[in-house]
Amino acid sequence: MCSEKEYKSMNQTKSLVEAVVRGLKEKKGRKIVKVDLSLLTGAICEYMIICEGNSPTQLSALTDSVWDIVRRDAGEKPQSIDGGRNSPWIGMDYGTVIVHIFMPEQRAFYNVENLWADSKITEVLDNE
Repeated sequence: MCSEKEYKSMNQTKSLVEAVVRGLKEKKGRKIVKVDLSLLTGAICEYMIICEGNSPTQLSALTDSVWDIVRRDAGEKPQSIDGGRNSPWIGMDYGTVIVHIFMPEQRAFYNVENLWADSKITEVLDNE
């Protein structure tokens, strides 16, 4: 049984994850995956959201969309953003949620999902 504070934190994290996914889908992010790390001891966050875009311009648009929708719907701003305009990878750190937005080649090379293969990994379907 979790405390009221823990329950509230879990709900905030799930709302954050949902807002991130909406932001990615808004700009046609592809192959979106949610990696649930919440049950792994020593994990760096509770969730990772991973997706890819077709060009550096789309990666920037995906980042902007996540920023806007998460700010509007979840009232959160990222603690940091790594990568930038014309980068093949952009990372957004929201504390409990880390977002990775890759070009397909970099996603295949880093294979982040495989690093956390012992976690629960869920593909987000386009029609969800």
